[in-house]
Amino acid sequence: MPKNSKKPTRSKIVKKLDVVFSQYIRLKYSNNQGISECFTCGKRDHWKNLQCGHFMSRKNYSTRWDENNTRVQCVGCNMFKSGEQYVFGLKLGEELAQEMFLKSKQIVKFTTNDLIDKIDHFSSEIKKLT
Repeated sequence: MPKNSKKPTRSKIVKKLDVVFSQYIRLKYSNNQGISECFTCGKRDHWKNLQCGHFMSRKNYSTRWDENNTRVQCVGCNMFKSGEQYVFGLKLGEELAQEMFLKSKQIVKFTTNDLIDKIDHFSSEIKKLT
């Protein structure tokens, strides 16, 4: 049996979705030259050098791939300053920050097919942006 015929594991599908979603968010907030701005500190760089930052942690599947919960962030803010959650929340605005906080507490169970559908959706959105 060829190696490629194995079904990808759920964890590999989640990782693929994370990659596709991150690329989509960074492209969505970039200009025609591919330059984007860190949501929390304002640093400008090419989208490939920036990251997809989350207001509520990625551990919460209910908001992990929610466009309202994510923005472009530089490595400094996202990694070294733990996402600058307070500043992130202020910039989102009280209403949206509260909505994301409450949504993050909900338990959601995505099927493997749900995750694959999300990959397809965000892949098609990336094509529209490139």
